[in-house]
Amino acid sequence: MNVHRIGRIGLVLTAASWSWGAGVSPQPEQVKIGGYLGARLDACIAKSVKATDAMALTDLFKSKAETHTWQTEFWGKWMHAAVPLARYANDPALKAAIDASVKNLLATQRPDGYIGNYTDAAQTTGPWDIWGRKYTMLGLLHQYDATGDKTLLDAACRVADHLMTQVGPGKKDLYKIGAYHGMASCSVLEPILWLHRRTRQQKYLDFATYIVSQMEDPADSAKLVTKALQKVDVGSRFPHPSQWWVWENGMKAYEMMSCYQGLLEYYWTTGDKKYLDAVIATAENIAKTEINLAGSGAAFECWYHGQVRQTAPAYHMMETCVTTTWLRLCESLLRETGDPKYADWLEKTLYNAYLAALSFEADTFSKYCPLEGMRGRGEDQCRTHTNCCIANGPRGFVALLESLAMTDGENVNVNLYLPSTVTLTVKGQPVRIEQATAYPKTETVTLTLSPAAPAAFTLKLRIPAWSDQTAAAVNGEAVADIRPGSYLAINRTWKPGDTVTLTLDLHGRATLLNNHLAFERGPITLARDARFNDGNIHEVCGAVNAGKPVPMTLVTDPTPGRWICVTTPLQIGMNLETPEGRTPRPVHFCDFASAGNTWKEDSLYRVWQRIPLNVTQQPYKSYNAE
Repeated sequence: MNVHRIGRIGLVLTAASWSWGAGVSPQPEQVKIGGYLGARLDACIAKSVKATDAMALTDLFKSKAETHTWQTEFWGKWMHAAVPLARYANDPALKAAIDASVKNLLATQRPDGYIGNYTDAAQTTGPWDIWGRKYTMLGLLHQYDATGDKTLLDAACRVADHLMTQVGPGKKDLYKIGAYHGMASCSVLEPILWLHRRTRQQKYLDFATYIVSQMEDPADSAKLVTKALQKVDVGSRFPHPSQWWVWENGMKAYEMMSCYQGLLEYYWTTGDKKYLDAVIATAENIAKTEINLAGSGAAFECWYHGQVRQTAPAYHMMETCVTTTWLRLCESLLRETGDPKYADWLEKTLYNAYLAALSFEADTFSKYCPLEGMRGRGEDQCRTHTNCCIANGPRGFVALLESLAMTDGENVNVNLYLPSTVTLTVKGQPVRIEQATAYPKTETVTLTLSPAAPAAFTLKLRIPAWSDQTAAAVNGEAVADIRPGSYLAINRTWKPGDTVTLTLDLHGRATLLNNHLAFERGPITLARDARFNDGNIHEVCGAVNAGKPVPMTLVTDPTPGRWICVTTPLQIGMNLETPEGRTPRPVHFCDFASAGNTWKEDSLYRVWQRIPLNVTQQPYKSYNAE
């Protein structure tokens, strides 16, 4: 009998026949996050999630005159974060706001089951209606999982049943409806499988199988499975479109990953491994070819072989919708595979691209997040006072709650390190794990285990791939055989009060790419910030020995909102004729998320530092025409 979890953070049940991933996450009520990240989470709940006018978002469903915008995605996205975060914070006011919005939404459901705001004709011709119905079903199912109110499950079923009268065998092709090679509409696969899991009704699995075929079988479909298994780069799967925002553009990052999230759910339901293989191959390709040093990717919201091009400015880099969806995909694959690389990737994205998108006040999210320059909220969309990224932003914190630690019922994986407490059920009894640490500012993490009674199980601690020299001790006794990029497995009978101390290797690192240098420390990507007033952030710096430890000194910074600050000795400028020009001096860097957080020119920032070409180390070559 395997233990499985419904949906994202939802009901826990047992099932003998389905395999939905090896790891079970704690319920939101079983987690508490402290420290810097906890403060950012609390502020986001108070100033963004609770401040959202959810009644206004559901009022949008009352009209049935829309033909082309994506207004109806906003409520479902908000629910994805609001429901688990209301449980996490035990916030009655937020729970009441959720209840009121659900009641307002359900009042708009037509007798035929439709919930949306498109005209009848545009429902199967407009670009975003089915995409909006996906988010509506997900929102209803999140609340159903939290409350057990069957009215919400019935409402979601009726939305799906109505959709099945419009698309499917003998009806209109799903992949021909909607934006971006049909990927926006085909991503409805995920809630359809959620419905099947909760109802066990075969019609939903049959419809899911049809949706999967729409991603793959037609000659002009996105071929998401075939291209993944053939190892085609995500940035090379389609020709460059003649216009960017058209059906022919199949490189749209957010929608593509949303489809792979659905395909992973399809694997969990059917057990057909080729779908898992396709998702893994795509995620690994995204990590290899697109994800940049801050842990996200895309320009103009599309894959573009961005990893090798990240030193060059690009328009609309790192859309926050891309960042949160990548977090979610990494979290799902971590649960499925138990491979620590997904936790490494998730941690990098969380601390850098994701936290950078959250405003200093934590009341909104940037739409894009370039590696140099300025960030900003972005425009209002769809005649509302929000946009896709503001609605999507808080969802990233849900990935944090789900990824902190997992259990297969017999053992525990600790995936992330931060001040926190989490309670998991291991071998039928609760085990509380408390972390005391200032990581990633400092290197030591102390975990205190409190099982209800002495219990034998394996505690697995993620050793990040970048931590070359790691030390660990159980109750003061050193542990051997610690390898970067793996889990340290400690198998023993744990007693209340047992402690594990982990010391990670936070040495500075430098990466050289395209005649540029960038610096990291642990999971943190570093950036220069104009507010340090230690020179022009765009001036060239001398090269350092990439691949070897870079000396860095933690410094105290009085500027509000700057979290981790260091100095490292660098030669600045190109004047080698004076001692000042050729002598390295301490240059300030801070964590990428803090850099530029005023969203104004006073805090211009830069990740990639230009280095001058050293012609004395290059063979002479004439570039004159023959």
